[in-house]
Amino acid sequence: MTADALQLTPELIAFVKEQKDRADIQACLLRYTRGVDRHDRELMLSAYWPDAYDEHGVAEGYAADFVDWAIGWHAEYQTMHHHAITNHSVELDGDSAHGETYYIFWGENREGPPQLSFGRYVDRYEKREGEWRIAHRVCVNELTATLTAATIADEWKTLISRTGPNRRDKGDISYVRPLLKDRPVA
Repeated sequence: MTADALQLTPELIAFVKEQKDRADIQACLLRYTRGVDRHDRELMLSAYWPDAYDEHGVAEGYAADFVDWAIGWHAEYQTMHHHAITNHSVELDGDSAHGETYYIFWGENREGPPQLSFGRYVDRYEKREGEWRIAHRVCVNELTATLTAATIADEWKTLISRTGPNRRDKGDISYVRPLLKDRPVA
């Protein structure tokens, strides 16, 4: 490697700082999705500033109230669910940013067929004391539909369930540390 390749120009430093901000905002989004799907209140709350406001259409409120509502609603009406985020764009402006993130939501309802929803999170983020979190969120639901579940043979159901079950708490396999081949199967 040449000495020129190691120069930290002002442009390179600015680029690295911008990429770190983008990565920190992405990590914030992932704390939200994992927190809600695992019913991990603290993790979900860590995606929001305490004075953040969330407008989800079906419910809205300040961070703690919204988080409690969301986890409670999913616990009461669904047996499992997944929030997946896809396309993500963010405009940085100093210590604030505006983002648009597409989501896909699937939920196994306690009554009726499974639900599938598509939409976008439109967020304002703020960086306070070096940390990015959501300051305001508007959830734009584009479509909600129901699914017809595939028929799976009993022997496949048994094989598939060996890597689970899906848990909505810290008993989920995603919390197992270290993840080892010879771990106990739930």
